[in-house]
Amino acid sequence: MKTIMNDSHIETLEHVRQFLGGVAVMEITIPSKTEGYHWIQRTLVRFQYLTLGKAERGLIRRYLQQISGYSRAQITRLITQYRKTGRIQRRQRTVKGFTSKYTRQDIRLLARLEELHGTLSGPATKKLCERAWQVFKQAEYQRLAGISVSHLYNLRKSTPYARQRGTVDKTRPVQNSIGERRKPRPEGRPGYIRVDTVHQGDWDGTKGVYHVNAVDEVTQFEGIASVERISERYLIPVLESLIDSFPFIIKGFHADNGSEYINKRVAGLLNKLLIDLTKSRSRRTNDNALVESKNGSIVRKHLGYHHIPQKWAPLINEFNQKYLNPYINYHRPCFFPIVKIDDKGKQKKTYPYEAMMTPYEKLKSLPKAKQYLKPGMTFKRLHDIAMSISDNEAAHQLNEARKQLFKTIHAQDQQVA
Repeated sequence: MKTIMNDSHIETLEHVRQFLGGVAVMEITIPSKTEGYHWIQRTLVRFQYLTLGKAERGLIRRYLQQISGYSRAQITRLITQYRKTGRIQRRQRTVKGFTSKYTRQDIRLLARLEELHGTLSGPATKKLCERAWQVFKQAEYQRLAGISVSHLYNLRKSTPYARQRGTVDKTRPVQNSIGERRKPRPEGRPGYIRVDTVHQGDWDGTKGVYHVNAVDEVTQFEGIASVERISERYLIPVLESLIDSFPFIIKGFHADNGSEYINKRVAGLLNKLLIDLTKSRSRRTNDNALVESKNGSIVRKHLGYHHIPQKWAPLINEFNQKYLNPYINYHRPCFFPIVKIDDKGKQKKTYPYEAMMTPYEKLKSLPKAKQYLKPGMTFKRLHDIAMSISDNEAAHQLNEARKQLFKTIHAQDQQVA
């Protein structure tokens, strides 16, 4: 703090005004904070601050603020102290701190109560202490009956509490080292698929069929397979079949943090196929947004929301392979983003109509697209599949097959009922 050591020539308000205007000059040094407080008090006394008018008091405040380096709020607090007590003193820190309100016996008593009741919430434990004293007249709870919830939580962290309770095993998030937690980086190359699971609902405790949805990030090529359960026995063969169904080489497999995909069996399969496993990052809800949007626009649209028993998984999977997957990959146009970077370096995506095409057309439009195809796969073969029937014929076949699928399921379920 800067404090005047020689301000004897500042005798009048006019001298103060000249100093603030830059006319007067004085010698300044940096003594202790206590001496600075004393100087402020002497200045207030010398200019009879309490008798001045509003404008003159403001002049003195600015003078004190400029010389001391204190903020306006601090100067106001010091003047308030002077107005109330006639002097300015530093507040001394309490050496011993706060006196403990609750004894070690109280803390041990609290620990025994919480152990007895299974460590309830703070408010519930506070209520138990109140009831012990007020309702059941247990004198040892008299002090604890008035405890605040925040103080109760603090006592839980104390050494006497921990010693009384012993070691407490807290539930902690499982640290799963399988898969790298990051967003995939395809950089315009196909082969980086996003995977998610759609459940076809429960009915009276009976589980429904599961749909595994896999979407390539760049081309939106998609594969849907249905399974009875998402245990390893059922899931591993389906994942192998899905990966094999894509016409290009799969290099990346991204899922959320569900245990059906983030486990050693799936990691072993992907490692054998030289496929990187990544998983969604914490608090990044858009990491798997593409496949989640396809869950609604494809899976739910064509297979609905109603319960379908697990036993129908093979029949639904046959429908997927023959009708649904070919339709969405060769006959259903999709929007594709055009990414632009603004002056601030931020990416901005637009979805122009001109960039709308089927996943097959998107794959074919990529630079040097042939290099991404699997060994033995050719664009002539893919072209023959795409042109074997029209988009309308593919949609008609899909709708008819879906009607027959649900008619079969409904008829047999009615017979069972």
